[in-house]
Amino acid sequence: MSLQKNIEELRELKAVAEKGGGDAAIEKQISMGKLTARERILALLDENSFTEFDLFVEHEERNFGMDKKVLPGDGVITGIGTINGNPVCIYAQDFTVMGGSLGLKHARKITKIMDHALKMKVPCIGINDSGGARIQEGIGALAGYGEIFYRNTMASGVIPQISVILGPCAGGAVYSPALTDFVFVVENISKMFITGPNVIESVLGEKISQEELGGARVHAETTGNAHFFAKSEMECFEQIKTLLSYLPANNTHKAEKLAVKDPVFNKHIEEIIPSDPKQPYDVRDIIRAVVDDSNFFEIQELFAKNIVIGFARINGDTVGIVANQPMYLAGVLDCDSADKAARFIRYCDSFNIPIVTLEDMPGYLPGVDQEHAGVIRHGAKVLYAYSEATVPKITIILRKAYGGGYIAMNSRHLGADFVFALPSAEIAVMGPEGAANIIFAREIKEAEDQAAMRELKVKEYTRKFANPFVAASKGYIDAVIEPSEMRDLLIHTLSVSKEKEDYRPVKKHGIPPF
Repeated sequence: MSLQKNIEELRELKAVAEKGGGDAAIEKQISMGKLTARERILALLDENSFTEFDLFVEHEERNFGMDKKVLPGDGVITGIGTINGNPVCIYAQDFTVMGGSLGLKHARKITKIMDHALKMKVPCIGINDSGGARIQEGIGALAGYGEIFYRNTMASGVIPQISVILGPCAGGAVYSPALTDFVFVVENISKMFITGPNVIESVLGEKISQEELGGARVHAETTGNAHFFAKSEMECFEQIKTLLSYLPANNTHKAEKLAVKDPVFNKHIEEIIPSDPKQPYDVRDIIRAVVDDSNFFEIQELFAKNIVIGFARINGDTVGIVANQPMYLAGVLDCDSADKAARFIRYCDSFNIPIVTLEDMPGYLPGVDQEHAGVIRHGAKVLYAYSEATVPKITIILRKAYGGGYIAMNSRHLGADFVFALPSAEIAVMGPEGAANIIFAREIKEAEDQAAMRELKVKEYTRKFANPFVAASKGYIDAVIEPSEMRDLLIHTLSVSKEKEDYRPVKKHGIPPF
């Protein structure tokens, strides 16, 4: 056979393989409002950058009628390409082939591309759209999941790992996304749960839809399992591209420096923070007032809203921002917000991203529910994450910094490199009103006008203790600054911290309060 004939045969085989489960299955996928696996990859990657691997891999199971279901590719597309001009490894499960179910060969295709990503030190993106383990393959499918989970763990903190849920992701399959760095979901398309509605109904007698049980909004708002929520697949892909623009390719690099752009937000910080300490404000306005081009890429925007996390650039360099949000629960730390912040801090530390903390919080959320939910253990995660991090760490106290909350939010005592406070900062064991009621209880009780005495003692406590100058006098903060100085100070301190080295005791690893 001539080479030309070989080429023609190859093209014919590729054309068949690239159709996945066939025209009828593809039409069904489209009717559900979903792109095909191949369309998803091509939409996400730079144009003409995708190189596919293992197109002709087939499963080897011949029992249970599986000999009649042998299709090239085995329900998953794998390969390499570029996003924003930078290389990535990628795989996408193909629901048109046996519902995207995972068998051993399917899993081996995924682990092969994951191994490539780890060796080449580039991000790995997985698009999940699968009915779960391929029952006909029995333990072989379970083995496949285990091998994926192991590689997720080995790659953790070495390369960025991104999971995109674009269809069902059920049973054991959910643990791969849970082990990755960022999970993306799309409204009315993403479904993620361990036990499906049918099992819940048969065991517990409760009827619930897939959307109510584990839809996109549930995981974005309630469980915190999803980091980004989109209304369409194309919006989701744009989110992924934006995220990757802030990240380094691996843990030995730093994120790419871009051209410096001044903030364009039209409010000064003095206008944002109210003079009344009881009045809330949106801390994201503070962020926009100091970061390049006022661009802030928020993560887990819909979950645990009392803490704000995300990426921005200052002087062209990527920074991670952790900020209390006075708009929700006065910015207190609770179980969910502590988990959210701690995980993000550890991520930034793993990938050489400096951490900027903006503090305005009255402490940890009190109450029986929080105590029983383990706020002690969850809250300790923030302490651990900040203490362990060796990247540049800068804190600016905007307003309230009370009690354990003051300590937890990257205080000097946890190893912050630079700590600044605005003149509006209130740094104390507790709020002035509560403190005055305790310290001056006798004077207030014996006063003819108790309300006037209480107000007098609150002012006295504020003057003596709840202000930034007491902490400054002890060296716990480096300077009390004007709001207009914030951006310049951040630029300066981040610049001098570029070559920071922080030494830690030699050990295998610590034991975080998981």
